[in-house]
Amino acid sequence: MNVLVTGGAGYIGSHMVLALLEAGERVVVLDDLSTGYRWAVPPDATFVSGDISDGPFVERLLEEHRIEAIIHFAARIVVPDSVADPLHYYLANTCKSRALFEAAVHAGIRKIVFSSTAAVYGNPISNPVGEDQTPMPVSPYGASKLMSEWMLRDAAAAHDLNYVVLRYFNVAGADPAGRSGQSTPNATHLIKVAVQTALGQRPAIEVFGTDYETRDGTCVRDYIHVTDLIGAHMCALRHLQNGGENAVLNCGYGNGYSVLEVLDSVKRVSGVDFTVNLSPRRPGDPAKIVAQADRIRRTLKWRPEHDNLDLIVQNALDWERRLHNRVHG
Repeated sequence: MNVLVTGGAGYIGSHMVLALLEAGERVVVLDDLSTGYRWAVPPDATFVSGDISDGPFVERLLEEHRIEAIIHFAARIVVPDSVADPLHYYLANTCKSRALFEAAVHAGIRKIVFSSTAAVYGNPISNPVGEDQTPMPVSPYGASKLMSEWMLRDAAAAHDLNYVVLRYFNVAGADPAGRSGQSTPNATHLIKVAVQTALGQRPAIEVFGTDYETRDGTCVRDYIHVTDLIGAHMCALRHLQNGGENAVLNCGYGNGYSVLEVLDSVKRVSGVDFTVNLSPRRPGDPAKIVAQADRIRRTLKWRPEHDNLDLIVQNALDWERRLHNRVHG
């Protein structure tokens, strides 16, 4: 199958490309390299530099490479940034996705796997949160993704198009073989920032909010290993290949860890007792969000293999060391 991966030079997209190539698929990566890296794209994949919002360009690309499915990762993903600059997020995540979906319809694409987020739920009424709970995003990031979900749903109803929407919870870790990982400078992902602090690349780490109604006052999240997340995408692609129905599915384990519990894991795995500074809450951060994850297992026959916080931290730590050596020699 010929598969287009948008954002395939980024953190999650680069892992997707590796998995597709291993499965014998032909992969084309479309990325503007605004946050991704050309070196993150394996040589066996075809790399094209460009913007997903350029409709005529994307249509030609889809037709030239005889693309049969699109896996759409390209997006902006930092919640506080979306609060500070909402219009940029609606442009990057919603308007550009609309242009991509239109190009896909014009080119006759029948299969799309879309990267969404648990941020569509906002502050859930109950945890774990299931797919049937009414989305109520509290950040422009979550809202921008939810609007893209709606557009895809409506396009599928009007055209011969099938999709799987995967709502990610907190993606972390790195390829266990050390081929890819989270490489974005100034990243805000908790585990990445924590391992950088453990390695002495940051002087300290800030904990934003210690007065939430959680077991230790800090935010609780469901952390999913990036390799298991990619496994879910592979299952989604096979689901569509086999004529499966459209689906919206949570991607998480159903286990929640607080910020302080994550930091304890990083200290334990790294053997370093680094400095932790306590700071006020950030806007747009829900207190607790944990996945109800039975539907994805039932629908896609997905079976995660890396549901272990210390393992996630260890892989992130190993990658951060490799990345540091790559950059600094």
